[in-house]
Amino acid sequence: MAQKKESFFWTSYTDLMTSLFFVMLVLFVLVIILLRQRVIISEQQRVATEEQLMAIQSIENSTKDLDRTYFNYNERYKKYILNIEVQFPKGSSDIRTIIHNNDVSDQLFQLRKAGMAIQRFLEEHPDNQYLLIVEGQASKDAYFYNYELSYQRALSLTRFWIEESQINFAKNCEMLIAGSGDGRLETHSIRESNEWENQRFLIHILPKNIFEESRVI
Repeated sequence: MAQKKESFFWTSYTDLMTSLFFVMLVLFVLVIILLRQRVIISEQQRVATEEQLMAIQSIENSTKDLDRTYFNYNERYKKYILNIEVQFPKGSSDIRTIIHNNDVSDQLFQLRKAGMAIQRFLEEHPDNQYLLIVEGQASKDAYFYNYELSYQRALSLTRFWIEESQINFAKNCEMLIAGSGDGRLETHSIRESNEWENQRFLIHILPKNIFEESRVI
């Protein structure tokens, strides 16, 4: 009787161990399969991320193709400075009142050529979407409304380009007008130590594709 009980115990024990071994084997195989799939997914994500980063870098570098005849690129602030010197009378935003070298017609001609350079740049990169910001600045003087004035100056330049010069900035460009004033507020825009040099225009050309690619990453 004792031998029968002992035989039954070992039989049951063997069956239990066999079942546990089978369960462990199945779990081991599942873990190996899941890990393999995870490695494949991770590799695909790595390749996709590298391709996206390369695409972003290519799009960002495209903004440096703008004609340096009329624009200087500031690497630190990632924006262009319109290198055509302009100077407005105090409190004025009329583009036709700029006074530089007593030759307004030549200055307007250069500004028109600068707008055409932006147009040409946009046409040469039709596959990208850009945000174009025309930013006006003002020198620090006793005029109280320099922030409003800087915006009005940027608006005046935009109207000169679009309405008077008939420049079309293409469908792959969204355009905004901004004014950063005279530096009394800490907006962290580019400022020069010589105040008269701050009577100028800054041009931002931001690839909108970068924002979309960044969200994907």
